[in-house]
Amino acid sequence: MSGTTGPNAEESGIQDCEDCVAPAEAFSVIANETRLSILEALWKAGDRPVSFSELRREVGMRDSAQFNYHLKQLTDHFVVQTDDGYDFRQAGKKVVRAILAGSFNEHPEMGPFEVEGTCADCGAGLQAYYHDEMLAIDCTECGKNHGEYPFPPGGLNDRSREEVMDAFNQRVRHLHCLAADGVCPECNGRMTTTVTRDTEDYLGLEVRVDHECEQCRHQLYSAVGLSLLDQSDVVTFHREHGVDLCTTPYWKLDWCVSDEHTTVLSDDPWKIRVEIPLDDEVLSVTLDGDLTVLDIERDCGSQSADGAQAVLD
Repeated sequence: MSGTTGPNAEESGIQDCEDCVAPAEAFSVIANETRLSILEALWKAGDRPVSFSELRREVGMRDSAQFNYHLKQLTDHFVVQTDDGYDFRQAGKKVVRAILAGSFNEHPEMGPFEVEGTCADCGAGLQAYYHDEMLAIDCTECGKNHGEYPFPPGGLNDRSREEVMDAFNQRVRHLHCLAADGVCPECNGRMTTTVTRDTEDYLGLEVRVDHECEQCRHQLYSAVGLSLLDQSDVVTFHREHGVDLCTTPYWKLDWCVSDEHTTVLSDDPWKIRVEIPLDDEVLSVTLDGDLTVLDIERDCGSQSADGAQAVLD
C-alpha cells in the first residue's frame, strides 16, 4: 500500500507518498532485537540528534558495518538522518511508546477490586477489573456496566489501585472529549457522533451516544450525560456547590452512566434533556443529536417529580 488513502485526500491537497512502506514491510523492519535496541537508545538519549558512534556505543554493538546495516533499515521510515546525527520520525516514536505502554509484550490482569461509588441503578457497591487491556467497572449486585475502555498495560506500572482509577477516569474523559470533537483517539481519523436507541443493550441504556471512526472503525459508547463533563456551565454549577467536576470519577455521577436524569423530548430530530441535581438545585441541559447544547435552565427549590423520575419517552 502506498500513497495517501481516503475519499478526501485529493481535496485536502495531500500528495501521494512515493516512499510509503506497506504495513507488513514496516512491521518486518522493526521485528528485530537490534533495531528495537536502536530505537530504545535513541529514546533514552538526553539530546537528539544522536551521532552514529554514540548510538552504536549505547546499543553496545562492536561491529560497525553490522550496526550500520540495521540503522539503515530504520532510516527514512522510523528514523531520520540529519547533518548532526539521527533522530526519530513520528512512526519511530509510536513504536517506542507502544513498547513502553506494554501493548506488545505485557498481558497483566487485575481484580476484581472495590472502587468508590455506588451503582446508578440499584445503589450497591462497584467493582473494577482489568483483563485483555480493558478496564471495566460494574455493579457487584446487578452487574450494570459503568464503563469499559481500553487502558494500556503501562498505565498500571508504579500506580496503586486508587491511582490507576484516577488515571482511568481522566483517560475516559479524554477519549470522549476527542471523539465529540470529531477526532479518533486511536488513529486521528474523522469521528462521527450519533444518538441511537440502545437496542443492543451495551450499557443498559435506552438511549446512548455512539462515536465511530470513519477510518479505523474504532467505537465508543456512552450515556448522553457523559458529553457534558467539560461543558462550562455544568462545571461552574458543580464548582458553586463545592464539587470539582474535573476530578470527580465519572462513574459516581448518575447522569453520566444512566438514563435516570435523561428525558427524550423528541427523536426526529433528537432533542434530549439531561437534569443534573445538586443539593436543592437542578441544572437542565437540552441537547440535539449532535450533542450541541440548545438550552440551559437552572431551577432552585426541590426537584420536580418529573425531573426525579426522568422517564424516557
